[in-house]
Amino acid sequence: MLSLQRRWLDLWDRIRGGRGSRMLYPLAVLFALYLLVSVLVGIYWSWAPAAFDVNAVTRDRAAAEQTEVVVGSHTTSTLITLVETLLDKPGGYISNDRFPPGVWLDNISNWEFGVLVQARDLSRAMRKTFSRSQSQSTEQVDLTQAEPRLHFDNDSWLLPSTESEYRDALGSLLTYHQKLSSAAQEGTQFYARADNLRDWLGDVSTRLGSLSQRLSASVGQRRVNTDLAGATGADQATAVASEIEVQTPWLEIDDVFYEARGTAWALIHILTAIEADFQQSLERKNAVVSLRQIIRELEATQNTIWSPMILNGSEFGLLANHSLVMASYISRANAAIIDLRELLSQG
Repeated sequence: MLSLQRRWLDLWDRIRGGRGSRMLYPLAVLFALYLLVSVLVGIYWSWAPAAFDVNAVTRDRAAAEQTEVVVGSHTTSTLITLVETLLDKPGGYISNDRFPPGVWLDNISNWEFGVLVQARDLSRAMRKTFSRSQSQSTEQVDLTQAEPRLHFDNDSWLLPSTESEYRDALGSLLTYHQKLSSAAQEGTQFYARADNLRDWLGDVSTRLGSLSQRLSASVGQRRVNTDLAGATGADQATAVASEIEVQTPWLEIDDVFYEARGTAWALIHILTAIEADFQQSLERKNAVVSLRQIIRELEATQNTIWSPMILNGSEFGLLANHSLVMASYISRANAAIIDLRELLSQG
């Protein structure tokens, strides 16, 4: 041990006092300072943004644009704020960073992806159903520009960058928001109908169901294959085993967790906006409390994480399993969404 220590001390003395020390020593100090600053900045950038008041943001945006708050203003303003948050939060958009500290921050990058997926789904729903009175009606021009730009590659950093495409989408959404309250723009509408809401909730349910399965697979499970269950005469492309082993890779457990956390964060705001814009439809179906219960379940996913890392203990082991806790809240929210969709389909 002593001989090893002497060798390290001799090597350090050579670096400091030998030929080229005037170059090596300052560079080593600068590199160490760079790493220290990168770690501190990375910790700051890793904090997820705080929740915002949907109603206040909608009122403030309408006042700044000198427009009225109309049906659809809450949902559109919330979508705009979600995209602005991705681009303008501390550190900006991080998922496409190629240098420290951004390249190290996989947790906030997956959080961003969860928010982005919900922004993409909502923009598609607005283009496909919310802004159209029927299947044969014309698409709203600003939404046809915004929706594909939000579906641009989420980690492109050069020519064009992801940020530039999302900025262009943001501009189109802002134009749509301004036109929405203009009496001169009769072709720009937002139709708050129960069937439109039900269609979008179907997409949300699909996303949450997938996240729930991926979160639950953190401990590994042997599941019965139910791909064709209940489908008479159904078939599939290739044969699969009757039982399958499902487990999220160890290095991806925290990635799935933070993607789910970002998804829930975005949905809390979107559903709050939906409650305001679809108030008449929800009250007619007596479904307001059902929507609020979904929001309540999702809000529980945003509780403070006191552990320095995402733990992956067994189901009933000594250590917590954060993924299973998150899966519980996500599954309950998804079950409530399925019930809400059923309620909205009733006459």
